[in-house]
Amino acid sequence: MTSTVARTPPVADRAPVPWLPWALALGVVATAIAYPLTDGGARDAVSWTIVLLGTGVTVSAATLSRGWRTGLGVLLLVGAVAVLFEALGLATGFPYGEYTYSDLLGPTLLGVPFLVPLAWLMMAWPSWVLAAWLTRRLARPRVVRVLVAAYVFAAWDVVLDPQLVQAGYWRWAHPEPGLPGIDTVPLTNLGGWLLAGLVLMTLLDLLVTRTARPRRTGDAAPLLVLAWMTLGGALAHAGWLGLPGSAVWGVVLALPVLAAVAVQARR
Repeated sequence: MTSTVARTPPVADRAPVPWLPWALALGVVATAIAYPLTDGGARDAVSWTIVLLGTGVTVSAATLSRGWRTGLGVLLLVGAVAVLFEALGLATGFPYGEYTYSDLLGPTLLGVPFLVPLAWLMMAWPSWVLAAWLTRRLARPRVVRVLVAAYVFAAWDVVLDPQLVQAGYWRWAHPEPGLPGIDTVPLTNLGGWLLAGLVLMTLLDLLVTRTARPRRTGDAAPLLVLAWMTLGGALAHAGWLGLPGSAVWGVVLALPVLAAVAVQARR
């Protein structure tokens, strides 16, 4: 007689807190809504909260969806690449252009405020996850996946950078020429983010390929953070922060991605 008792999944395959990325992602959304409604020290506290919650989404989602080795690897890899690129930028002006951080961001490592690599962590994993989803039907997706992830990563900064310059977190020595409608951030910054994105996403893709152990939890939470921080950020720029140029560019740069998402959803 064949037993009908369901096999219990091994403990290692179970996600102990599958709700954690969602809880943190909803915290990001709620806190981001509060950002344009605050100012001064309260706004600084909101900025830190958004980045810390977003970092939590990245690490918890990567761990729960692909295993602890991937989660730890993402934390170490993105943090190291962020500090190295930012320290190089501060020392030489390459690849972003010449800029300086204010004291509002607190303690630093090699001149780089701790908040900055945490912001990279918040941005990097959702960018890679979206690219992986968009390219999942391709026969050999790696090159396209890296290119798409780097594009999303850089496009996110087009929205974010003018907001944080406005907040006084850093200042560009030569902010022009910039994208039309954005006069506080130079075009060299966009080029630098594309280069940094290509390097980071190539390494991140190799890391996931070597370490991932797919689990049952999905990638919806980091995608929620990505969608809200880019499109919601563009809305905040247009309606509350007085940054119409970056709002328009955020929407324009999102259109190819939204079109690709619609095509994939139909399939």
